[in-house]
Amino acid sequence: MGPGTGSQARAASYGTPGITLSAAYLSGAVGAAGDPAATVTVTQSGADAGALTVTVTKSSRTSVATTADVAVTGTGATRRVAVAARGQGYTDLTLKVTGVDGQSASKTLHYAASAAVQHGADTRYFTGSSDASAAVDVGGGHVVVADDESNVLRLYDRSVSGAPLKTWDFSSRIGVSKEVDIEGAARVGDTIYWTGSLGNNKDGEYKSARNTLFTTKVTGSGASTSLSYGGSYAKLREDLVAWDEANGDRYGFAAGTADGQVPKQIDGFNVEGLEFAPGSTTTAYLGFRAPLAPAVPGGRALLVPVTNIDKVATGSSAVFGAPIELDLGGLSVRDIRKNAANQYLILAGSWAADDNSDPYALYSWDGVPAHAPVKRLDLPTSDPGGWESVVDVPDLTVSGARAQLLTDAGSADLYGDGTEAKDLTHDEWKKARTTWFTVTN
Repeated sequence: MGPGTGSQARAASYGTPGITLSAAYLSGAVGAAGDPAATVTVTQSGADAGALTVTVTKSSRTSVATTADVAVTGTGATRRVAVAARGQGYTDLTLKVTGVDGQSASKTLHYAASAAVQHGADTRYFTGSSDASAAVDVGGGHVVVADDESNVLRLYDRSVSGAPLKTWDFSSRIGVSKEVDIEGAARVGDTIYWTGSLGNNKDGEYKSARNTLFTTKVTGSGASTSLSYGGSYAKLREDLVAWDEANGDRYGFAAGTADGQVPKQIDGFNVEGLEFAPGSTTTAYLGFRAPLAPAVPGGRALLVPVTNIDKVATGSSAVFGAPIELDLGGLSVRDIRKNAANQYLILAGSWAADDNSDPYALYSWDGVPAHAPVKRLDLPTSDPGGWESVVDVPDLTVSGARAQLLTDAGSADLYGDGTEAKDLTHDEWKKARTTWFTVTN
């Protein structure tokens, strides 16, 4: 048989297969529902892409996932690769495309699996960031999530695990180069108010960027949501200290903001919640993680109403109403959120800095200062990360109503190697957990 004939001719008529991954790094969880998948695109010159085969030929750590734990689905040029993790840790998965003539090419998918958690079937993971700190529902099953380690706002589909659909960073418009330490958010109409913690950093140092309240305007909803910058204010902390001093230094704000004072102390100064008062578009409650009122064990959680927050966002000094002290069983405010019927949920947690094993609880409230909150449930504390945000509030008069909560997992060792999530090299492996809980009988 002469040159260029037979099998050689057939081989020469096709190019080398190509394989590309939508992402080189992927995160999942043991026993999770709705984990993200990777998209694989395959090609071969002169061949129908549907005739190419994609297989998983190797796992570098079979205790995390074997080749049999990886499912490849789809036809044509685009395939979907999903992993059902069997153990915590990391593994490199080798994906191979084989052409119609037997030629092949491979790519490596770097996979990381976090441990199984309680309520796994009701849990999803928002990837790209681990330090989720505030969340605002934008309709259509989507939410915008803030991060206290950066100023990036991220849009996620609430029902699935995976990467953000859109991101925004308004640092240059605000005029800051460091993190605002966003901890609270509230929406009224088409405006979302975002507030920094207003406190010192963990070393007791004042950082001006953390003393920021800013607004964004919302257009569209769901996956079509867009945000634009509104305005900002950089003296809310000073206004609060002056107000407290004018009222007998009742809460010790001056001492709590003093140089060297760390914020997450029972007598510290740290804002973590923001929500509007019942029926109001101008009065918003600031919820404090610290201090408790009074600053002794068993104290009450503190809300301070800002009665002109609409004007504050455009540069006016803040005006405050009568403070509200709530019995949350010795816990403080980690988030506060209400629905259109003025039904509130308060996420309560410890004022302490290292609080992953400390208690968390969810309370309902009607927003009336003289009325006591009602404890709905204790939240699990054995899972990594601390409960940080309430996404939205269901109708609390309906039996079996469910609320979606979000964790800050920045300090969590997600993959069992001693690395805190915030320090992971690849953003695709960083993630925050979101879980639905039944809050009414």
